[in-house]
Amino acid sequence: MTDTPIAKITAAIPFWMSLLLIPLAIYAAMTGGWAVLLLPICTWYLFSIIDLFAGLDETNADPQTPDSQLYWYKLITIIWAPLQFLTIFGMLYYVTRAEHLGGWEQYFLFVGIGVISGTVGINYAHELMHQKPKYERQMGDALLAMVLYSHFRSEHLLVHHRHVATPNDPVTARYGEGFWRFLPRVLHQCYWSAFNAEKAMLARKGLPWHDKSNPFWRYWLMQATCLLLALLIGDVWGLFLFTVQSTSAIFQLELVNYLEHYGLTRKYLGNGKFEHVMPRHSWNTAQRASNWLLINLQRHSDHHYKPDRRFPLLQTYGTADAPQLPYGYPVMTLLALSPSLWRKYMNPRVHKWREMYYPEITDWTDYNRGTHPQSA
Repeated sequence: MTDTPIAKITAAIPFWMSLLLIPLAIYAAMTGGWAVLLLPICTWYLFSIIDLFAGLDETNADPQTPDSQLYWYKLITIIWAPLQFLTIFGMLYYVTRAEHLGGWEQYFLFVGIGVISGTVGINYAHELMHQKPKYERQMGDALLAMVLYSHFRSEHLLVHHRHVATPNDPVTARYGEGFWRFLPRVLHQCYWSAFNAEKAMLARKGLPWHDKSNPFWRYWLMQATCLLLALLIGDVWGLFLFTVQSTSAIFQLELVNYLEHYGLTRKYLGNGKFEHVMPRHSWNTAQRASNWLLINLQRHSDHHYKPDRRFPLLQTYGTADAPQLPYGYPVMTLLALSPSLWRKYMNPRVHKWREMYYPEITDWTDYNRGTHPQSA
């Protein structure tokens, strides 16, 4: 088969820009001082500045493009797991022995490393967990273990994709819910919704929750291994720095989760049932550079339509089919940190969305509160 333009390495190179963050992390560790702040600044806000000049990318690749044409796109997600492993634990070894770095410099350096493992690592894990090859799913599991958030796989596949934009989905932020209220709720509910989903699957097979096939055993073992390795490399301080990294990564994930479906709800049909998921139930944005960083995660409606579609083939939708954010995810997450500013920008957009798609609904109280009867 003749290679299509998307198959060329030149087309894939922009998505490899994430690799530049690793030498930046090394530079920050070797230099110290204000350089330790370069990682969060470059990871999020440099790409936002590039967005201003790069503009929008509203082109769509042929969704029928075979995997054989996507080698360079698959490769970057697969090699990231060993690279991230070497970066995190190599940094732990170096930093805990570096005399030129003070405690606060080490702390903020690992906050920055968590920005990488969250923004890039968890995002790549998200791509990998949806794929059919077992080795790709294993790479995704490894990336999640490194940030102590392995249950995200079960929650995302078994709960979020099934119940998105309904009260059954902890990750869907409700209308008017600020990020700082959303965060503790989602951290608690996501873990237990993931565990209960796996428990229910085992029960349908006549097996107890503690059966060896429960993936939570694997999650716990992989996470414990990472914690033990951090302790062996850097003692108690190294263990602390590792948890700083993982906490920062989880924070990045939940910031993005917050904005992806904020205020969007599927129509309630009665008897605990909701309409099917449609493109209108996810916020999208076509900013070019931030889509390079996030491997097209911002084409979120199409991801929910075809979860196993590889990221270079995700389709972008126009305003007639899916709601659009005014800026890319990096800028929107900054707005989300201020609930009043977020509501100023987003609540009018939710109102317009409701008028556009559901003019027949006049009372949104149950949708806002998430109090519709939940399906089993």
